[in-house]
Amino acid sequence: MRFAGTKSYIATPDLMVAVNAAITLERPLLIKGEPGTGKTVLAHEIAGSLGLPLLTWHIKSTTKANHGLYEYDAVSRLRDSQLGDAKVKDIGNYIKPGRMWQAFTAPDKRPVLLIDEIDKADIEFPNDLLLELDRMEFHVHETGQTIKAEQRPIVIITSNNEKELPDAFLRRCFFHYIRFPDRETMERIVAVHHPDVQKNLVREALTVFFELREVPGLKKRPSTSELLDWIKLLMADDMSPEALRAKDAKSAIPPLYGALLKNEQDVHMLERLAFLARREQR
Repeated sequence: MRFAGTKSYIATPDLMVAVNAAITLERPLLIKGEPGTGKTVLAHEIAGSLGLPLLTWHIKSTTKANHGLYEYDAVSRLRDSQLGDAKVKDIGNYIKPGRMWQAFTAPDKRPVLLIDEIDKADIEFPNDLLLELDRMEFHVHETGQTIKAEQRPIVIITSNNEKELPDAFLRRCFFHYIRFPDRETMERIVAVHHPDVQKNLVREALTVFFELREVPGLKKRPSTSELLDWIKLLMADDMSPEALRAKDAKSAIPPLYGALLKNEQDVHMLERLAFLARREQR
């Protein structure tokens, strides 16, 4: 069981090493990197490549660790008891398995469990999962059951570095940081998603894109996913490479910039740079 990338996902050699090391060690793989570098998509590609089922647990600021284990619906049980429903005698009718429970009890194939954006939750969230991720089991207090994984799932955990994760949690993970793709890797990524694009257009688009990322002071640098959207728009508008070549990304706003720039501060800053550049040319 080895991951070697897919036709739709360009995985660098160090990323493939990290995925396969985590699988061999049977430890969660903690993935960090800039937004838009394919952290979430990685879990989908691993599952598809290895022919395994995928379970996703998207973390929010209100998510608690027990939500991934199970939830006990005491309100429904109280309502049913008032109505005289016979099913209240079995408390198991009001236990809803979470994603980790589902992953631990998945039939046949070893599942891939994605815990997406773990840093969005409360700081205590990772600590509350230490035992469950280490032993791959947990206790259901209401029923007295112990849910234990028959086969350890492949756990992929993503983080955007919004919060520092506890050392005790980090010790239980295999860590990998997805570096932003270099130009050569980015060309391969574009070719996968837009195989019919003109090479000259890609060359000029990448020049503008990487120059834009290097502009000092940008609040949000454009990501891989935003580049792919931008190139799709350039193709739809039949934009010529010459039209892009005429633009200096450090002093002017590129065409269809709304796919690349996501806040007004960056737009205004580039407008000011363009104004200053025009003054210097007079």
